[in-house]
Amino acid sequence: PNVLLIGDSLSRNYFPQATKDLAGVANVYLMASSTSVGDPRLPREIREFAAMERVPFRIVHFNNGMHGWGYTEAQFKAAFPEFLHTVRSLVMSNNDLIWATITPVRPKAFNGATNERIDARNGIAKKIITAAHIAIDDQHALMMQHEDLYQDTVHFNAAGSSLMGDQAAASIHARLAK
Repeated sequence: PNVLLIGDSLSRNYFPQATKDLAGVANVYLMASSTSVGDPRLPREIREFAAMERVPFRIVHFNNGMHGWGYTEAQFKAAFPEFLHTVRSLVMSNNDLIWATITPVRPKAFNGATNERIDARNGIAKKIITAAHIAIDDQHALMMQHEDLYQDTVHFNAAGSSLMGDQAAASIHARLAK
């Protein structure tokens, strides 16, 4: 089966480990973008990516959170349903989706990212995701246990990225088994 990771540079960083963990189980694709929820280009980019790849995706593991700090949480909340609708259009049902929570940042992260804002956005997304009965890969909780693995104020080093990839792959494997 074909599996798609949609996300940003964090997803790009854990993609190699997830691919390694899913070798022989799934073909893993990646769409990493700095376009954020709230930016009207994001749904179009997702649709264009899917059209270019021209393969059916069995599972989509998706996240969007380390960009778009110029958008308020109200704007994030207003735009999230369209983002979800676009991602949902890539698979057969909500059972084929996995939302990955936004990971924490160190103090003084760039572009307005703070853990308070991340918590607010995760809360907004979780309400929508839970109501839609979509699985959650809690990358935030995982990386709160590994604050010693930051590479910079936002990204994690190779060991952190491997942990994230392992967890993403485990959540994908669990969905494939259903």
